[in-house]
Amino acid sequence: MTDFVHLRLHTEYSLVDGLVRIKPLISRVAELGMPAVAVTDVCNFYGLVKVYKTAFAGGVQPIVGCDLMVMDGDDPERAWPICLLVMNQTGYHNLTLLISRAYTEGQHLGMPYVSKSWLQECSEGLIALSAGAAGEVGQALVGDKQSLARERAGDWMAIFPGRFYLELHRTGREGDETHVHGAVALAEELQCPVVATNDVRFLDASEFEAHEARVCIREGRSLDDPRRARSYTAEQYLRSPDEMGELFADIPEALANSVEIARRCNLVLELGKPYLPDYPVPDGMTMDEFFRQQSHDGLDRRLELLFGSSTEGFAEKQREYRERLDFELNTIIQMGFPGYFLIVMDFIRWAKRHDIPVGPGRGSGAGSLVAYALEITDLDPIEYDLLFERFLNPERVSMPDFDVDFCMEKRDRVIDYVADTYGREAVSQIITFGTMAAKAVVRDVARVQGKSYGLADKLSKMIPFEVGMTLDKALEQEEPLRDFLRDDSQAQEIWDMAVQLEGITRNVGKHAGGVVIAPSKLTDFSPLYCDEAGGGLVTQYDKSDVEDAGLVKFDFLGLRTLTIIDWAVKMINSAREGQGELPLDIMQIPLDDERSFALLQSAETTAVFQLESRGMKDLIKRLRPDCFEDIIALVALFRPGPLQSGMVDNFINRKHGREEISYPDVQWQHECLQPILEPTYGIILYQEQVMQIAQELAGYTLGGADMLRRAMGKKKPEEMAKQRAVFEEGAQSRGVDGELAVKIFDLVEKFAGYGFNKSHSAAYALVSYQTAWLKTHYAAPFMAAVMSSELDNTDKIVVFVEECRAMKLALKLPDVNQGQYMFTVNQQDEIIYGLGAIKGLGEGPTENILKAREQGGPFLDLFDFCGRTDPRKVNRRAIDALIRSGAFDSLGVARWVLMASLEDALKAAEQSANNRDSGIEDLFGDVVPSQGNGEGDVYAPFRQVRQWTGKERLGGERDTLGLYVTGHPIDEYEKEVRKFAPVRIADLRADKQGSQVLAGLIVATRTMKTKRGDTMAILQLDDRSARIEVTVYADTYNEHRDLLGKDQIVIVEGSVAHDDYSGGLAVRAKGVRSLLQARQNYASELTIEVSSELLDDKLADLLARTLAGAGGGSCPVSLIYKQPRNRARVKLGENWQVVLSDELLQELRDCLGTEQVCLQYS
Repeated sequence: MTDFVHLRLHTEYSLVDGLVRIKPLISRVAELGMPAVAVTDVCNFYGLVKVYKTAFAGGVQPIVGCDLMVMDGDDPERAWPICLLVMNQTGYHNLTLLISRAYTEGQHLGMPYVSKSWLQECSEGLIALSAGAAGEVGQALVGDKQSLARERAGDWMAIFPGRFYLELHRTGREGDETHVHGAVALAEELQCPVVATNDVRFLDASEFEAHEARVCIREGRSLDDPRRARSYTAEQYLRSPDEMGELFADIPEALANSVEIARRCNLVLELGKPYLPDYPVPDGMTMDEFFRQQSHDGLDRRLELLFGSSTEGFAEKQREYRERLDFELNTIIQMGFPGYFLIVMDFIRWAKRHDIPVGPGRGSGAGSLVAYALEITDLDPIEYDLLFERFLNPERVSMPDFDVDFCMEKRDRVIDYVADTYGREAVSQIITFGTMAAKAVVRDVARVQGKSYGLADKLSKMIPFEVGMTLDKALEQEEPLRDFLRDDSQAQEIWDMAVQLEGITRNVGKHAGGVVIAPSKLTDFSPLYCDEAGGGLVTQYDKSDVEDAGLVKFDFLGLRTLTIIDWAVKMINSAREGQGELPLDIMQIPLDDERSFALLQSAETTAVFQLESRGMKDLIKRLRPDCFEDIIALVALFRPGPLQSGMVDNFINRKHGREEISYPDVQWQHECLQPILEPTYGIILYQEQVMQIAQELAGYTLGGADMLRRAMGKKKPEEMAKQRAVFEEGAQSRGVDGELAVKIFDLVEKFAGYGFNKSHSAAYALVSYQTAWLKTHYAAPFMAAVMSSELDNTDKIVVFVEECRAMKLALKLPDVNQGQYMFTVNQQDEIIYGLGAIKGLGEGPTENILKAREQGGPFLDLFDFCGRTDPRKVNRRAIDALIRSGAFDSLGVARWVLMASLEDALKAAEQSANNRDSGIEDLFGDVVPSQGNGEGDVYAPFRQVRQWTGKERLGGERDTLGLYVTGHPIDEYEKEVRKFAPVRIADLRADKQGSQVLAGLIVATRTMKTKRGDTMAILQLDDRSARIEVTVYADTYNEHRDLLGKDQIVIVEGSVAHDDYSGGLAVRAKGVRSLLQARQNYASELTIEVSSELLDDKLADLLARTLAGAGGGSCPVSLIYKQPRNRARVKLGENWQVVLSDELLQELRDCLGTEQVCLQYS
């Protein structure tokens, strides 16, 4: 067999091209018997660590390399590729520097370049391949410029002495063979070695078309675009050594040199060894001494706050805490991690000092007393049985990992502080990789194949919208999809190509919260990536690889709830200050507040962190939490494992006395387990309990118990048998019966798979409780803060506004004279709608409005408003939205009058602005008429315009605010709907047997699949008296689905019964009608009253046209003709029967008056 090693290969991480996935690559290389393989992605090391680890695991030597574009001078139009391979650590460091510099200094139009002078500085430890016909030497050879080629080759040989190779390709591309002959002759002349590569882009020739599609997706071109470059051929696959031997039989040294180069490349990376940055400590102290001092001082402050040094039993408490602290300190120091804790302490303390909200803890870090003493966490781990070993196990050395939650709005300030403190060259965020996901890849492939948008859209929509959905899963789940692909060959073409491309890496991004801090320059550990402007600096290794490379990762996560709490507390304290009260400290609220638990037990938990989903509300109603431990349990119980295993039912039944409490099982229990399992009523709910059981019953150390917990999670039978024996032996040595020990071990093993990290659950339960407490005691500021956090999400605001109504909170319309950008609370405890939540307004216009109000006081009228705001920012569209949302209602002028006067107000303001800009003062004073400059009624010319109907007014609110504030659409129809739905929703009574009719507005709708695969709907119906849930089963749904949209008024006939979930009533629909259909069914006649004084030919024509336009219906029409002393009724013929639409009734009422047009019901 020919000896050969592939030295030029692009994986999927090249992004611009390459279809090679790493694991299949290494498997294929090993299968073909090649000892090594190089990966030379375009200007990046994105996949380096993955390749390195996978290659060694597969028995293949990885060769690290990279393709760079070398710019000639400063002209990116004159640039050539070169391939560099790493020989050793020096070469690795130099190539890391070159890649980083290409992004930070050498980008042009998003493409990174290096200059030849940089290569001269960083050539040591690198082998250079000339990149074939595309390279600088190759281009001269293909262009038959021998002397230029000779000169260029000489330059490269000087930069890389004894390490420059002329690269030969035979891949069927234009110029390949010309180049090979020219390169061989030049090599002989210059005594420069040659090497053969296949410039690999995919593993198998059959993947060529998919690779072409991948390149076209990246370039935004279609496959048949005649303008696109055809830079690749089907020959660029991973050829076997024999195939390469046959291809280069005439140049055997080119093959031999590939193996020789592989031998010269001996990079050894030390993966997994962390390099911690140094924390600056005071002179005269070691880091360990400073760490101990800070921890003990911090614990003293915590204990004083918790218990008070003067209280009885303080010394005993202090001893307990001090022992735990010393154990943790010894472990942390022994493992070499004091610097890590001090750095986290430092940036968290800085954040707290600078008014940046920090979470009480997250993940297993909340189990550390040292973290609590250093103010990294805010939950006492001893009080809640949280274990340090769950976070940092002395028997299993691994890096500690604090996930820290910060307020979303201010997190970036903390990251900036860290960068400033430890050096911008040592701090960066972490890269992420976007892949071609199922729905998107179908659309992309259809586009590059030139298929129609409609086909792509249809096919994409057939793939379920679920996290983790793949094309294979979609095909398995969706029968309509399988049928469609079977019947449509074009769709099948898209699908076949999409399957090959699904999951391929397509772009890079920035990890939301991952930050690395290096002990020296980042480039000592990882190459860097940034955008063309130099922003968004990230490591080229992702979050798992960056730790393998030796960098320590810190997670700066954003939690919106902390922002909400911060905003709410600021509003509360502003009001408390005005009343002479001390400010509220949210960390000092009592954790046993009865009113807060009453709120929780009622399941009125909308906007309460973690507890607001429908399923969680159901669990809360059943569990009825009455202590903080129950909230911790809620978070742990609300997961698929516990819900499906019956654990949740057992927990609830034991809590409420419906099931005997045992520790953990009636038949198999032991008294020493009672203190461990008492908070969870004998249920093994937490991972910490698994560890404590092993410690108490079988004598495990907590470190060993953590190893046991991990082993139970992995469920390896041989490991379990071994641990079972250890557990039994340990229990027997402590006087516990062996059979009992084994039975308890089996129970623990069963529940360990469902066990949740109590440290995380407890820390987040504290945040949940804080939001519940605020909602209970300071409802208006809390709900204002919640709504402010969702200014851009109208759907969410609608939900929260409805919650405000349910809580009987006063909500005022947006107001240009009172409102702010966010929702606020006035002195009457009323919530004022945030101007930022008005659709069509935006932050810029709002800022301009607030600035004008601050400078000139409240706005007097619309003309004054237009004159004082900047028309370039607050334009017609923005003012239109303000009027329709009711933001000018406080001026005391009807919205339709304001809308009519808007044109004149804008013109006057524009004229005034032009005069000011031109330096012209109007001779006759200000051209903007306003009450402020002595004008009378500025709206006088517009008072006679047609009034808006209630429907128009409410429609304006819905369009701009997303909901109805000053009324309800059903108000307009209240009298009418009571003719055929006499009972309001609030007055309904349960009656499973009979059928009842109700009317209401659909305020929410959701669909779901039945077990048979049919679609059904669940509606929320509102008639302003109350709301009710209506279930519409498949048959009724399919018959009436066009009526079941949001904001439709419908008449529902069905049975009313008690709903176990909500505790109220629910309806099962048998029939659904629109208001128009109900009118047609129930109305016996339309009567129109006409006065003799008004009746003339013009009115008669108008009436005739209006009725004729609504013809074709089944409702008779009667005219009531009125004279001063007489009246007569004239029934029109069948030709005049009408369809009773809203439009017809409105036109008639506009023409004759509201009272003159009536529907008669029999």
